[in-house]
Amino acid sequence: MNYSLIILYLRILISTFLFISAANSQAIDSEIFLKGSNVTGIVNEDGYLWVSTYGQGVYRFSFKENKWINFSTKNANLDNDFFYTIEVSKNYVWAGAADGLFVYNKLTKRWALKKFAQGGQFGNWIRSLKYDPSQNVLWIGRFRFVTRYDLNLRSYNDIDRMQGKDQKSNNIKSISFDGDSLIWFGTESGVHIYNKKKKFTDASAWRYLTNTKRGFNEEGEAVSVSDVLPEFDRVWFGTDEFVTTEQPEFNIGGIYSFDRKFYWNRISKADGLDGNGIYALGKTGNYIWAGIYEFDKIEKQEYGKGMYLINRVTGSVKKVDLNKLNISSSSILCFLFDGENMWVGTGDGLIKIRIENQLAQWSPNKNKKLRSGK
Repeated sequence: MNYSLIILYLRILISTFLFISAANSQAIDSEIFLKGSNVTGIVNEDGYLWVSTYGQGVYRFSFKENKWINFSTKNANLDNDFFYTIEVSKNYVWAGAADGLFVYNKLTKRWALKKFAQGGQFGNWIRSLKYDPSQNVLWIGRFRFVTRYDLNLRSYNDIDRMQGKDQKSNNIKSISFDGDSLIWFGTESGVHIYNKKKKFTDASAWRYLTNTKRGFNEEGEAVSVSDVLPEFDRVWFGTDEFVTTEQPEFNIGGIYSFDRKFYWNRISKADGLDGNGIYALGKTGNYIWAGIYEFDKIEKQEYGKGMYLINRVTGSVKKVDLNKLNISSSSILCFLFDGENMWVGTGDGLIKIRIENQLAQWSPNKNKKLRSGK
């Protein structure tokens, strides 16, 4: 039995509990960066944090130097400012835009643009990226097609996952790794499951789940999967809300948990959320973090509705008071937990929330706010 991992898990669990207590009663240990930026993606590597934004390019933060570097048209070191996602490896950084994949070579310190021939007008819209270091493969989620880039062979392979005539089943929104064998690809009408132990050209390596045959409780006319968060005994899905007066049940949204066998459970406004649209999911200990939005069927616009913590054991739902985090935007777009801090990308900056704290500070006679992470 690995006691160090158990102790770490307990520390994270207790820290998240303290965060919830702080969120309900006092100031939260947090820090704001990149004020004014619409943060769409966050990844880390040894010594650095990389952030994609929609409007201000790509940022890199050096923990050692405590310094930010901005790649943007303003600084004449990147030919685009509008990015949806970001990923990093030992030698490269990839940023997804509407007109292709931008690749940063760490050795030459230059950006290049990769275009894709297949997929038509929107074939170069990159919405999700995930790097697999075990195979040295980058998975690219495009508006049309999944693309597998083998860095060893320097080979791009476009994978058409359209189911029948359903084009939305080939519109990739999210990519998540599940252990050492499965990859989940969220689409605008369901989710693909790929067993990477098999060749990607092997049809038996792929499965598809949608809101039929008991999937997603068979709710709504369709299901659009914005994020996937796998655990050992279940999988969490964030789904999009898109309803109109003419189609009030089209994409009903909500958070689903699936026990990997038969049982599906949905968490929605009926359970305490302020909206049914889900931007992103994160996790610390026994808590699922969720960025929520509501779709106005009259104005046909999304409105951010803040951040929630869901107890994955009891199912209880708690809203985080954004005022205690000094967050001026209610659009919570992405999460990254680095083992100590939860980084939260919002429509108006990047937030660092301290989760892991020294056990010595948790003594009963020290009822103080959490230690600063600065």
